[in-house]
Amino acid sequence: MSDSSTSKTNESGSKTRQLLGMKGATSGETSIWKLRLQLMKPITWIPLIWGVVCGAASSGGYTWTLENVLKIAACMLLSGPLMAGYTQTTNDFYDREIDAINEPYRPIPSGAISVPQVVTQILVLLGAGLALGYGLDVWAGHEFPIMFSLTLGGAFVAYIYSAPPLKLKQNGWLGNYALGSSYIALPWWAGHALFGELNWTIVILTLFYSLAGLGIAVVNDFKSVEGDRQLGLKSLPVMFGINQAAWICVIMIDVFQAGIAGYLIYVHQNLYAAILLLLVIPQITFQDMYFLRDPLKNDVKYQASAQPFLVLGMLVAGLALGNAGV
Repeated sequence: MSDSSTSKTNESGSKTRQLLGMKGATSGETSIWKLRLQLMKPITWIPLIWGVVCGAASSGGYTWTLENVLKIAACMLLSGPLMAGYTQTTNDFYDREIDAINEPYRPIPSGAISVPQVVTQILVLLGAGLALGYGLDVWAGHEFPIMFSLTLGGAFVAYIYSAPPLKLKQNGWLGNYALGSSYIALPWWAGHALFGELNWTIVILTLFYSLAGLGIAVVNDFKSVEGDRQLGLKSLPVMFGINQAAWICVIMIDVFQAGIAGYLIYVHQNLYAAILLLLVIPQITFQDMYFLRDPLKNDVKYQASAQPFLVLGMLVAGLALGNAGV
């Protein structure tokens, strides 16, 4: 391959990474719509969309009808592009100083998009999310507006995660748990409530599962450790050091998934429990191969290789809970 072809390939790959909101992108984008999409970080929508699927599975009430397909698609739109987009845009708005250190190519610190344009995007996404949440309540015939309430609650958590004075992300434990539960529990509750009745067992189990999500959230802190340290943010890598934080991260990911498998055995879903435990094995393998050896260098590589097994395990757990009638 010629040098010019290699350069074009690298440039194309970098633009794709930039558009998806991934680490390692380059600056230079001028399209306002592409910049807006980059702020929404489409790569982060996937676990929330998947969480909706897991919730629908755990409800035991999802059937393959056209109406249900349209409902779940609307719920995915709510959880992914709208509310995850709102969360990520809000986070970039309040992180513009730290991004100027860690990721200066991001749209706001690079000056590619103005602050008023970002504020408008935040308000539009929030308004559209609340409207769609209420619309889903009407569509599902809910007496209590559970979808609207979950949307409003998720928006509030996203705000206090990023914005002062609380700015939960300043605390490695609280911030990462808020992030983990938002990516696992909240969309799961939405999918479950849309096709069944949300109950305390599901709420507690998914909040427990979110402790594994806390571990995943910590992985994202390794790319920002220098900026976090300079600005006094107490992420786990800053508080405990790189190596110890990496071990805390992987232990939480593995142990709390195993805990869910233990509950599945308790409710006599032994096959599903065995499958879930088998899915933890490749995660441990990739933790040893990549993450524990060099968390700073291999964070993205580890996430790409191990997270598919985590999200597949979530669906296994959802199917098991739906089958058990929990």
